[in-house]
Amino acid sequence: MQVQETRVREIMTSPAIVVHQNAHINEVQALMEEHGIRRLPVVDDDGRLVGIVSAGDLREAMAVIAASVVNPYAPEASEEWLTVDEIMTPNPITITPDEPIWRVAELFIRHKIGGLPVVDEQGDLLGIVTESDLLRLVAEAWRSSREGATRSEEDATAPE
Repeated sequence: MQVQETRVREIMTSPAIVVHQNAHINEVQALMEEHGIRRLPVVDDDGRLVGIVSAGDLREAMAVIAASVVNPYAPEASEEWLTVDEIMTPNPITITPDEPIWRVAELFIRHKIGGLPVVDEQGDLLGIVTESDLLRLVAEAWRSSREGATRSEEDATAPE
């Protein structure tokens, strides 16, 4: 496996699980828990990418809610008013499916992020690539390399 030649399309998750910008934050939490993910692309009524929301954004919003004065007659009401578009990062950095994966790593490091929506030339959302996708690729490359080295060592020590 030639990791350095791998393209985003080979490791991205597609289609991406998305959330609407007007969804309440409890819906974000439910989607993240249900799918075991830490970030969601945010779309508008036309399905166009408008932002990204992370588990960190959600934790921060929940902390603000917890610190707020809670109405004893409707303690759940405080969560209902907070929507995704209030906690998301608007206009997220994106990447195209044909970019090399080293570019993904470079963007993750430079911008201190862990996921990028993948879009086509028209800006349509195709999927998402995350740090987990990148680490999965690296782990597989290391495993393949190690298995290849072990086989080579076995071949070198085998009696002729």
